[in-house]
Amino acid sequence: GLAAPANRWAAVFGALVLAAVYAAGPLLRHHSRSRATALGWLAAVTSLWTLLLLTGPDFSWVAFPLFFLHLHLLRRRHAVVAVTVITAAVVAAQALHLGTLTVPVVLGPVIGALTSVVIALGYAALYNESEQRRRLIDDLTRTRGDLAASQHRAGVLAERERLAREIHDTLAQGLSSIVLLLRSAEGATPGVTGPARERIAEARATAAENLEEARRFVRDLTPPSLETGSLVEALQRACGRA
Repeated sequence: GLAAPANRWAAVFGALVLAAVYAAGPLLRHHSRSRATALGWLAAVTSLWTLLLLTGPDFSWVAFPLFFLHLHLLRRRHAVVAVTVITAAVVAAQALHLGTLTVPVVLGPVIGALTSVVIALGYAALYNESEQRRRLIDDLTRTRGDLAASQHRAGVLAERERLAREIHDTLAQGLSSIVLLLRSAEGATPGVTGPARERIAEARATAAENLEEARRFVRDLTPPSLETGSLVEALQRACGRA
């Protein structure tokens, strides 16, 4: 009669609606990261599937992807309950269609549900291991960056200390010797007057100014942490504070 064609058209229309709602899932997830949105979408898909299951047992095969959806979106305890309910619905639909409850009718959905649970658990274990490796790699990368920055700072400190020591040991010492020699020359030649004595005094003053400038360079180049110790001691103090 007319009931069978109407039932088939209802099943086709329901299948199209279910496909549209299922396809909207990725779009909803892209626009909303809310867990409530995901659970609402899962409830809509499951409800539509339940209605389609009432129109015919052929929709029992859709239960297999539904298992994975529930196992992925729900917490483990809730997911197991949902899988059990879906399995019972499939068994009931098959039994109503056949008019009897047989062992294959029960075993088929149950085996499918157990297979889905095992696969989902295996995937979850692999995902957790992958996340642990990713976090470990991130930690190693961050540590390597911190180490490179520390080595760079240590290199800068070492170079500044080297320059300060070079200026102090060569230029500053040389200028200091020149000042002493010119001062000694002034004292050793009391009879020298006029331009010669003025040139000696001018040279001594210039050397003294340059010596003070060199000492200022040394003070500017020496980091505060190196003023009271060596580079190694400064680094040890910095590590102790860290």
